[in-house]
Amino acid sequence: MDISKGNDGTRQSSTEHIEDTPQSSTDFQIPTVTWWKHSGLRRLYVMMPILFLGSTINGYDGSLLNGLQTMPPWRDYFGDPTGSDLGLLTAIHNIGGICALLFSSYIADLLGRRAGVAAGIIVIFVGVVVQSNVSQGSAPLLVTELAHPQHRGTLTTMYNTLWYIGSIIAAWTVFGTIEYTSNASWRIPVGLQAAMPAIQFVGVWLLPESPRWLCAKGKTDDAFNILVKYHGNGDQNDKFCEWQYREIQNTISIEKETTGNSWALLVRTPGNRKRLLLIALVSFFSQCSGNGLVSYYIHSILQSVGITSSSDQAIINGGLQIWSFLVAIGFSAFLVDVLGRRKLFMIAAVGMLITFSVWTGCSAVYAQNENSRAGSAVIAMIFLYYGVAGFAWPGLTVAYCAEILPFNIRAKGLALNLALTALSSVFNQYVNPIGLEDLQWRFYFVYIAILVVECLCIYFLFVETKGPTLEEIAALFDGDKVAVLDPESAKARSAIVEKESQ
Repeated sequence: MDISKGNDGTRQSSTEHIEDTPQSSTDFQIPTVTWWKHSGLRRLYVMMPILFLGSTINGYDGSLLNGLQTMPPWRDYFGDPTGSDLGLLTAIHNIGGICALLFSSYIADLLGRRAGVAAGIIVIFVGVVVQSNVSQGSAPLLVTELAHPQHRGTLTTMYNTLWYIGSIIAAWTVFGTIEYTSNASWRIPVGLQAAMPAIQFVGVWLLPESPRWLCAKGKTDDAFNILVKYHGNGDQNDKFCEWQYREIQNTISIEKETTGNSWALLVRTPGNRKRLLLIALVSFFSQCSGNGLVSYYIHSILQSVGITSSSDQAIINGGLQIWSFLVAIGFSAFLVDVLGRRKLFMIAAVGMLITFSVWTGCSAVYAQNENSRAGSAVIAMIFLYYGVAGFAWPGLTVAYCAEILPFNIRAKGLALNLALTALSSVFNQYVNPIGLEDLQWRFYFVYIAILVVECLCIYFLFVETKGPTLEEIAALFDGDKVAVLDPESAKARSAIVEKESQ
């Protein structure tokens, strides 16, 4: 590859290569590799769990209050909150998170993906209210931008499924202290919130920086060397690393020259408006498809079908978290590059609609005659509901939004994704206890209607992104208007990418 050095000593691609990039990216065949037989990828992926801790931390924080509600000392200490009071206590975590996300994209773009993760961890130590959302705005970006194209789907989907590891730890920590009669029963689980952030803060500096961010900052030699070290086993002449570097560098250069990276860019073009619509839909459906009822108010749900023992509620909650994690890993993370994103979303939505409808019917039967079998059926439906939800949610909530965005707005778009997710969660956390208190099982019909709309939106609007590289996904949204210098090459790339993604 003809890579020249500029006057400042940085690595630069020639104009000839910039013009040839679109066509060459369609002709180049990405090599198939087995990561555990590839020393560079083996080193990289062994360090990835450090980034995955970001999702695990969020899972612990996000589900802890669900378990605390089953504890009599916690309910006594906070005045046995119900209705709007309980909704406000549950939602306040995400209200603080929305404020943090306003800054996450700037930190990720200015300081880098690693520094963004570290800044978020510092915020956790400073105040529990703001929590981990600054870190959340950077960690998935680094996973997406470091991964080999062949493994991007699996790794980015796995990132958010590890939310359940945090929720599992939270649920079973609560179970371990539930017999305590003092406030230590809930103070111990709350105090453990700092353990995982401390590990991540130390470990994140062992990871390399994003090659795409380095290219955007003019540190092209560093970007190329990272690609060579981890994707090319140290071979400076590796053709795949040369191709990756050229595609990344040229795409970022052209984005800077022709589009910029302001917030207004999110709505400036038809392709970006389509991306924004999909981000909004994914964010809303990830929180407001009925899952929030169990994720945050399992105490109320179980009470409504006759399960009143704190110990029984804690066991069911802990078992549900383990089940949800297993199905999410098994179905979404390992099927994402087999079935594709759109099909997984569709399976989840239809399955959730069916199981939630049965759940509603069984709740109605129990409410009328307190039939114990109907109560047991509700528990079974909750587990089945989370089983089918595992095909897409939460694994693709972040992964899909990150990969449909071009580099110049990826940090801002992902911050918006997380902010809208938190905002949707605030709405559903505040409304759910009021609806459950006033309407009981009839409140479930609201979510049945949402799930019908969800199925229609996924079928008609969602774009399949299986197959293309991050740079090539732009062609699926922008077509021949993708940011390249040669329009004919852009048309060729768009056609090939669309064919490969089907």
